[in-house]
Order: sequence, then structure tokens, then C-alpha cells
Amino acid sequence: MTEMNYTRLGNSGLVVSRVLLGTMTFTHGSDWIPGVAKVGQSDAQNMVDLALDRGVNFFDSADDYTGGEAEDILGKTLKGKREQAVICTKFGFRQSDRLGNAGLSRNHIISSVEGSLRRLGTEWIDLLVLHKTDFTTPMEETLRTLQTLIDAGKVRYIGVSNWPAWQLARAIQFQRDNGMQQFIAGQYLYNAVGRDIEVDVLRLGKEMGVGLMAWSPLSGGLLSGKYDPADLEKGEGRLAEGDFLQVPPQQAGAALTAMNAAAETHNASTAQIAQAWILNKRRDHTVILGASKISQLETGIAAANISLSEAEMAAIDAAAAPARRYPEWFDDMMTDEQFTKALS
Repeated sequence: MTEMNYTRLGNSGLVVSRVLLGTMTFTHGSDWIPGVAKVGQSDAQNMVDLALDRGVNFFDSADDYTGGEAEDILGKTLKGKREQAVICTKFGFRQSDRLGNAGLSRNHIISSVEGSLRRLGTEWIDLLVLHKTDFTTPMEETLRTLQTLIDAGKVRYIGVSNWPAWQLARAIQFQRDNGMQQFIAGQYLYNAVGRDIEVDVLRLGKEMGVGLMAWSPLSGGLLSGKYDPADLEKGEGRLAEGDFLQVPPQQAGAALTAMNAAAETHNASTAQIAQAWILNKRRDHTVILGASKISQLETGIAAANISLSEAEMAAIDAAAAPARRYPEWFDDMMTDEQFTKALS
């Protein structure tokens, strides 16, 4: 049986498993993203039970996953086991045609949290994540409302998803200046062929205590090994209908070549190596597993124990490294050699 690895999430005392079960696949039967949401209550129960048995204590959901059905299902699966779980849920996307039923305003935050608490069948949310930015609402209003919910005991920790680094830094500084609890987690797209956040978000997180929750660790299935990057339409999954992440075939092919070599060495699947690569990057990285089958969940959990060598990590890194941008390259080129030598 896999021995789970754990980490503190960001600069906090919240201890979570380094892999977490995502519930985007959970549904009562709605047609919300049919190729994704296809796990019913019974199968979801089996997945949650397996996850808990294997040491996974971290579960991710959102109020817009199948119109709230995912939260409802997760709450039912954790009935009688609430104390064993760290529940993360998200909000921010539009929920109806009513003008104010979206975003990060005080009204929408409070109504969203009340709805999530009801569907999850819990008195508190362990980690509340802002699912998107909202440039129509003053940031101060959003942050003060979050603090009110924390003070009321309805929310224990907070995080963001899909925020630009500058906005996250501005928010954290405001929280620190005003004695508020700061964001401790960032849920971002991150995988071996989607590495934009290495340029700024991950650096900010390291300096300011924001842990990573990586979504789409397999790049929508591209890194599962079941697709030809040059001809996705021949596959049988979601990517056959369209690659919304738009990964250049040459980069995807190079990454898969390096991953396949590592997979052979570790007697693992390509998908497991893709997940392990993220976990081997930094200790505070966690990976969201969006499984639709028990077998996918089992292999994803097992990936937490794969230790890649420096050479294997370097080979995967080299395949799809993000372009170095100004002023990053300028800073490196102009490093003071005397200081570097004296202080090394």
C-alpha cells in the first residue's frame, strides 16, 4: 500500500496530503461538460473511501462543478468522516443570469459560502479559494469579507486560483498591512508542458508563503501517453475534440519521450511520471487528481512515492522550458560577479 506524503500548505499549519482528490468529475447526471463529469454518487463514494484509506486527506471542489452537484456528492461521501478531511472549495464564476450572481463582491462571497456549506453538509470550509479574478469589485472589499468569514469560523484558510502574480502580491501585502490572514494556497495550471507560472507565480509563492495546488497535471490527458501529440484527433479522450491548452506538438513529443524513459526505469506509467515531476519540483507542491475511474485514482496516489533523479528531472525540464523574459534574463546576465564570488 502507498505510504502517503504530506506537506504544510504554504506558510500555515495546515497539513495536507501531497495529492488531493478533485471532484470536477462528480455528477448526479447533469450534462455539464459531458466528457468530464461522469462519476455518480456510488462511484464517488468508492473513490473517497479509497483516498481516505490510502492517506489522502485533501479534497477539492467548486460551486460551479456541475452546478453544485460535485459539492453535494462530496458532502454525502464524507458523512461521518468530516474530521478526516480537509475540504477545499472555490467560487467566483457566474451562477445564473442575475447580474450580481458572480464575482468576488461581499454579497456574492457570503451567498456562495452559505450555499457551499449547505451542499457540503459542513459547518466550516477548511480552504476557500477564489476561483478567478474580479476587476469590478474593489480588492479591499473582497479581502475584508473573507476575513469576516474567517472570524466567524465559517472559513479557516484562504487561497486563490488563476490570479496574476502582481494581483496576488498586492493582496497579500494588504492582508499583512491590516493584520489579516493571508492567502496560503494558489491553484494554478501547472504541468511539464504548461509552465508559465514558473516565471513569476511560483517565485512569489516561495517568497510569500503560498503553496501550489496544481490542476491539469496531465495537460488535459496529453501527458497520459495515450495521444499522438501530432494528431490528437486519433485519441479517444477529451483532447480528440479539441486541445484547449494548445501545447506545441514538438514540445509535447519531447516531454513524452523523456517521461517514457523515466517510466520504464521506475516501472511506472507515463501519467505517474508527469504527476511525480510536479511533486519532485518542490516540497510545498500538491497535485489535484481528477479521476473518473478507481484505477486512475490508485495510480495517481502511487505517483506520490516516485523519486525522480536529477538527470530525469533535467530531461523533462529541458523539453518544454518556458521562454525567459525580460527582466529575468537581464538580471541573470548582469549579476555582480564580485558579490557572487564573495558570498558563495
